Amino acid sequence: MTAKNSHILIVGAGLCGSLLALRMAQRGHRVTLMERRPDLRKVTQDAGRSINLAFSNRGMKGMKLVGLEKEVTALCIPMFGRMIHDPKGNTFLSPYSGREGEYINSISRPGLNALLLDAAEAHDGVEIIFDQKCVSVDLEKASAAFKDYKTGEVRSYQADVLIGTDGAGSVVRKAMFNHKRFLFSFSQQWLTHGYKELTIPAAPNGGYKTEKGALHIWPRGEDMLIALPNLDGSFTVTLFLPYSNSDYCFDNLTSEEKVMEYFTNEFPDTLELMPNLAKEFFENPTAPLGTIKCSPWDAYGKVLLMGDAAHAIVPFYGQGMNASFEDVVEFDKILDETEDDWSQAFKLFSQRRKKDTDAIADLAVDNFHEMKEHTANPLFQAKRKVETALESNFPESYSSKYSLVTFSEDIPYAEAMRRGRAQDKAILNLLDDGLLPEDLALEEKLKIVKNHTEEVLHEDDLL
Repeated sequence: MTAKNSHILIVGAGLCGSLLALRMAQRGHRVTLMERRPDLRKVTQDAGRSINLAFSNRGMKGMKLVGLEKEVTALCIPMFGRMIHDPKGNTFLSPYSGREGEYINSISRPGLNALLLDAAEAHDGVEIIFDQKCVSVDLEKASAAFKDYKTGEVRSYQADVLIGTDGAGSVVRKAMFNHKRFLFSFSQQWLTHGYKELTIPAAPNGGYKTEKGALHIWPRGEDMLIALPNLDGSFTVTLFLPYSNSDYCFDNLTSEEKVMEYFTNEFPDTLELMPNLAKEFFENPTAPLGTIKCSPWDAYGKVLLMGDAAHAIVPFYGQGMNASFEDVVEFDKILDETEDDWSQAFKLFSQRRKKDTDAIADLAVDNFHEMKEHTANPLFQAKRKVETALESNFPESYSSKYSLVTFSEDIPYAEAMRRGRAQDKAILNLLDDGLLPEDLALEEKLKIVKNHTEEVLHEDDLL
């Protein structure tokens, strides 16, 4: 079946589903976009749930594809590096890149979602229906039944194809998992840590209480705090903390006194920044952090999983939303390649994309440990200093692992992981062995790092 003028049923109007609906409408299809929640443009976002995100080059590819680059840029706050806060209140900035013009952005999740919904809704071929809980999916018929939260009515919708972009708790994926006629593999790995969102409010004059152009990190080994700026002068703060088995954990932070004791001991410089700390701590939910991998993503040539429904990851590389947007870009390319054959496109997308989303899932877990432990480590800081100098002086010849993942949007995640891990290993070994002394010429350092990286890659390939 070809995709010309098809009817597409998309389950889930979050970031991935909204972008997909817009792009499919631009390709000339009729789209019905179903969403479980109320219209976020008309109701207030729930407190404590992913208010802002890190938006970077791979995500921008998706916005360029649909012609919204200018509009999304207006919602962005550039962050040029990690502002590390030590236990004594000292800070230093670790740049994300040594190259000019490379930075990530803080962006409002509801603001970005609203922009995409508005753009999708502006197409005659798009119908968006909110307050619809998906209660069942028929994979062979590309149909699904939805319960209207307002009326209680259950209604079925059928289309030529159905795409599940309904997040980590995907009902579409569950239907594939429970289906008996094909083998569906599924894994869900939880971190021992959860997260809770807090707020640094804007200064009385509407300005920022701390540096606006950075992602702030308070690394403390087992736990950490991060903060991202918002357009209104506030920062969204996220605490990552073990659930249990620690001196301070979510299980034992059960009183205001205990919470204040914890922050006084671990993050003393945040107390004057967060006047509502204790109140927010107990009002806002504690949420889990997990990785979901599954396969296949397609069924019967009529159903496809995309975004978090196919590959939910932990947030520590700032790539969850960017990877989902890149899904839409890669799927669009495959539709061109297959001359709009849905069945072939679904199968190719499922096969090709998985290795890259598996890679960013693994990198995100790696970065969790790097952020909470290694960012404050002198050897890690020395590595970043070398990398930044190489990128700054040899922008065409060298990119760190972080740059390969975040700024090199034409390099697949799997290749970025392979090369980036080898570079990290090479530089750390060279530093540890004293082979990159301060007085060594940068050109010589580049040569040594490149040679050692190739040796590591060769060793890894032999394993």
